[in-house]
Amino acid sequence: MPSFDPTTSAKLLEGLTALGVAVAKAILNCRADHSVRIKADGSPVTPADETAEAIIREGLARLAPGLAVVSEEQAERTPPAAGVDYFLVDPLDGTREFIAGRDEYTVNIALIADRTPALGVIVAPALGLIWRGIVGHGAERLKFAAGQMSLPEPIHTRAPPAGALVVMASRSHLDASTQRYIDRLPHARLIACGSSIKFCRLAEGLADHYPRLGPTHDWDVAAGHAILVAAGGSVVGRNGEALAYGTPELRIPEFLAWGSPTATQPAKL
Repeated sequence: MPSFDPTTSAKLLEGLTALGVAVAKAILNCRADHSVRIKADGSPVTPADETAEAIIREGLARLAPGLAVVSEEQAERTPPAAGVDYFLVDPLDGTREFIAGRDEYTVNIALIADRTPALGVIVAPALGLIWRGIVGHGAERLKFAAGQMSLPEPIHTRAPPAGALVVMASRSHLDASTQRYIDRLPHARLIACGSSIKFCRLAEGLADHYPRLGPTHDWDVAAGHAILVAAGGSVVGRNGEALAYGTPELRIPEFLAWGSPTATQPAKL
């Protein structure tokens, strides 16, 4: 992480955690407002998304002035130049789950250093859970309620299972290519889930694999990527290559997230 040594990173992580909890409270206060607007790309946005965006932008400007922010709700999204650290933000990941009244939505904040997720915080407002991690320095889970946070609990991915893989898949975005891939996994037990919580289940050792063989955006992946790698897992492309963040389109074509980097992977996808 070019701009942050471990001590500075730990302080930033604490600040981002507090910011995430403040955003979670604001989102919960927006649940009674059922208005929905459809964006140009066909995705929904709610007052909760926009409120969360405003709070995060103000908070990041205070915590790390001078660092660029790239967020889902920005009208203009220009990737910073190579070698420049920046934040990647999804103010409300799982908007469709939020609209449907489910609990599977999150606030995602990641720090990108040298085009790679280096730090991530994911807050699940309705579940009262926080996952966070710094690559190379471990990952943690915390609980929060009524303005109080628990002490952090270290989390780690689990070893490859002897039996069936527990496979996480998107509840709202399970495409045909990913479904075919999952169907080829021997004895896989599928769990459908919304938002970046899927990465967190791998990071805390409750699941083994999360494939996504359809395109998604950088901000949907980065925070979970950082936390999972910090917990001992891996997030790679179809052929095991590193993911390319900061492309002009800000899109990740596909990825395979593994709880254990040594898990058996299909020879051909």
